[in-house]
Amino acid sequence: MEYIAGTAGALLLLAVLSSILRTLVVPRGLYSTLVFRLWWLLRGLLRLTTPRGDYEAIDRAQTWLAPLMLIGMLASWLIGALLGFGLLLFALSSLTWTTAFREAGSSLFTLGFASGARWKLSVLDFFAAATGPVLIALQIAYLPTLYAAYNRREVEVTLLQARAGEPSWGPEILARQWLVDTETALPELYRAWERLASDMGESHSTYPVLLTFRSPRPYRSWLVGLVAVMDAAALQLALDPKTAPPEARLVLRAGFSALRDIARVVRAPFEEDPSPSAPIRLTYAEFDAAVAMLDSTGFCAERTPEEAWPHFRGWRVNYEAVAYELCRRCDAVPSLWTGPRDFPTTPIPPRRPVDRRPNDPPEGV
Repeated sequence: MEYIAGTAGALLLLAVLSSILRTLVVPRGLYSTLVFRLWWLLRGLLRLTTPRGDYEAIDRAQTWLAPLMLIGMLASWLIGALLGFGLLLFALSSLTWTTAFREAGSSLFTLGFASGARWKLSVLDFFAAATGPVLIALQIAYLPTLYAAYNRREVEVTLLQARAGEPSWGPEILARQWLVDTETALPELYRAWERLASDMGESHSTYPVLLTFRSPRPYRSWLVGLVAVMDAAALQLALDPKTAPPEARLVLRAGFSALRDIARVVRAPFEEDPSPSAPIRLTYAEFDAAVAMLDSTGFCAERTPEEAWPHFRGWRVNYEAVAYELCRRCDAVPSLWTGPRDFPTTPIPPRRPVDRRPNDPPEGV
């Protein structure tokens, strides 16, 4: 029994240490079983609190996912360390189960009320006493890194709202620029989101818990915003290749590279090098309707929808499947052209403000 307890305790401590290093210390996107098991469990439990199942209720519930994940990770590591040290203390002494775990807890949380004078157990007590504060300190240091990345992300998502509406949609970005004659600002938008996509690819793959952090407003989403910017760039390149800025190509490359980096960490399948002629889930009818909407705003296309469709499909095939999967797992706002969700919903179009001018007559006149 002592041999089994000692082996189990040592393996459990190694597993806890590995999880801490993979999640908090190693600067690389490594898969953490604890993080994704907690994500799956807590996401499912929060869904149970939304019997209506509509998006607004789910968004309110899933707002609590990120803080619960952080608390759950800390609690899991502390409980795992407590069990590991308790099993080792039991295996290396004549202590009872109750006394062994009592001494492990006393040392782990540096209370010191249950330590003994046995030297071989004192070594374990010292290790346990160091583990508790170091683990809590690492978690505290982890929070500023998360919230710094979150703030960088949400600043750009908020700025996008005026250009893309809520929720964001790629054709709406182009439509609004041509409606107010600000199409020359598109290269700057693409440059900003190229940098943001690279930032998110690094931060969200290194710290996957950031995927559970939702935007402050229910109809905003970093993921939907990135897909919208990429769709806008792909549309512009497909419809108007001669005047489309080179930044459109760059943001597309940065965008699907970031999505693939995140997909590798969450183990979402995708094709590394899809054929440009491969089918996509977005239909030609949806594409044609979006082009017709753009025409009504003054967008002048060099190509007809039939000519532009193969080019647009060739761009979108690089990111559509992985974007749909991540939107589904993150319960992102069901915007147009972002795929299905795990809850019954219909795509939500962006809300465009009414165009009012100083010489318009008052309402009701």
